[in-house]
Amino acid sequence: MAVTICTQEPLRKLLDNEPAIEVSGQTVSEAFNALRNRYPRFVERMLDEGGSVRRCVNVYVNEEDIRFLQNQQTRLRDGDEIRIIPSIAGG
Repeated sequence: MAVTICTQEPLRKLLDNEPAIEVSGQTVSEAFNALRNRYPRFVERMLDEGGSVRRCVNVYVNEEDIRFLQNQQTRLRDGDEIRIIPSIAGG
């Protein structure tokens, strides 16, 4: 099952400047594992030591925040889009 992972500009340098990467997975966690095989530095920046999504990273499946779904156990369907957006602070 193919899903697309899309990122914002600040993270693309860790993905060979690709705006979207296609991976396989039945859950968000499985998609992250597939992404880890190709881009381990990217996943290290996105997940903490325990494997949870860092607080400064927002992850959406088809525009729904995974924190309000089943988090990394959110089920995926063929063609779903995972969007990864870093929080940006400033002032």
